[in-house]
Amino acid sequence: MKKIKNFLLVVLFVFAGIHIQAQEVPKASENVNSYLIKFSDDYVHAMLDGDPEPLAIYLDENVRLMPEYQKTIIGKGNAVKYQRAFLRRFDILEYKREKLETLDIGFRIIEFGVFTMKVKLKENAEEYVIQGNYGNIWKMQDNGNPLLITEAWNYSKQVECAQYLVFDDVPVVDVALEAHVPVDDNISFELAAINKLTEEFITQHDDYLWSQLYANGSKLVYSNSPIYSGKEQINAFLKEHVKYLPVFEKLDIRTDQIDNFGDYVIEYASHIAIVKNGSWSDVNTGKNFVIWQRQADCSLKIIRSMAMYD
Repeated sequence: MKKIKNFLLVVLFVFAGIHIQAQEVPKASENVNSYLIKFSDDYVHAMLDGDPEPLAIYLDENVRLMPEYQKTIIGKGNAVKYQRAFLRRFDILEYKREKLETLDIGFRIIEFGVFTMKVKLKENAEEYVIQGNYGNIWKMQDNGNPLLITEAWNYSKQVECAQYLVFDDVPVVDVALEAHVPVDDNISFELAAINKLTEEFITQHDDYLWSQLYANGSKLVYSNSPIYSGKEQINAFLKEHVKYLPVFEKLDIRTDQIDNFGDYVIEYASHIAIVKNGSWSDVNTGKNFVIWQRQADCSLKIIRSMAMYD
């Protein structure tokens, strides 16, 4: 009887550990946080000095930039070209950056924060204040320092100078028109099924089903919005958001990369939406990355999600 009780106690501890693991994401170490603080300081100085070159040392050769209003930019050289183009068009009068959280999922460091910049358009001296959110994904190197593999940002409200935030001379990849990840293993099959259902309930403006994608304690970083934290805020946002969605003639969610780390999965995706509202119609594309976490019941739930329109 004592052995049975001990066995049951072990089982309870195991399940308790699974539950904790599925609900709580570890924070990054002090050394990693110090490195990211240095990057943030260097980023601010680069913007104010008008020189993006010092940031190149932080970038992976195949870094992915996911800006709002611009299609995806791939590669260190093109990322620097984007920053140069931005700084040729704008003088940065003020720049502030605040890190909100840094999560360690083992093979990747996930960082979210907010920024505010005051810029002056060089061609006419018009000044604008731009507020936004950023999401960075880092991979750990053998030397213990992270290397930036994904930099994404959107804006927390409508931007007055949006037309100036597109740079035609920067090479881009229209990821929405790229091939899907082949459905050839369990995780690609699972995500393909979830995304197919997601297409259906977004098309039907069903906020209830949409909200079930998110885990407790999740965060949603949506375009033209503040960061929504927790199920209550996300549910309220989705309930209001679907009221203003147009009629979808077609919605196609396209996954182009899956990084599977067991308990955590990072999905890079895009969408093509064919929409109409009365006599108005349009075709638009967007991009996002999603951090999925395997829950105690083995389901996949979103713990962090960030979306940007092209």
